[in-house]
Amino acid sequence: MKLNYVTKQLSTVKRWMATTLFCMLAIAFLWQGAFFSNTSAMAAPTATLIASSDAGDKVQEKTSKDAGRAKNFIEDTKDKVKEAAKSNASKVDQATDNGSFVERKAKRDAATIQRRADEDATRTKEAVDNTKNVVERTVDNIKDAFGK
Repeated sequence: MKLNYVTKQLSTVKRWMATTLFCMLAIAFLWQGAFFSNTSAMAAPTATLIASSDAGDKVQEKTSKDAGRAKNFIEDTKDKVKEAAKSNASKVDQATDNGSFVERKAKRDAATIQRRADEDATRTKEAVDNTKNVVERTVDNIKDAFGK
C-alpha cells in the first residue's frame, strides 16, 4: 500500500517536472527565435526596436503558429497512444478465452490508458496556451513600455 502511494506521488512529480521543462523549452525557443531572427537589431538595438513597431506583432504571430503546431503534435501523440491501447487489448482478446479475467483486465487497462491520454493531452494543451499567453502578455508589456 505504501509503495503504491509513493509511486503515485513520484508519478505526479515527474508529470509536473515534464510540464515545467516543456514550458521552459518553449519559452527558450521563442526567445531565441524572437531576438536572433533580426540580426540587424544587434547593431543598434534601441533604434531598431522602436522603429520596428510590428516586431511584437511578429513575435505574437510566431507564438501562435508554434502553439498550433504543438497542439497538433499533442493530438497526434494522444491518438497514437489510444490506438496502441486498443491494439494491445485486441491482441489479448484474440489470445485468450472469451470473458476471461485477463481479457477483462486488458480492456479495463485500455480504457484507462485512453482516458488518461485524453486527460494528459488536455492538460498539455492548457500548458501550451498558458505559455503562449505569458509570452503574448510579455510582448504587450514591452510594446507598452517602448510606446510611452
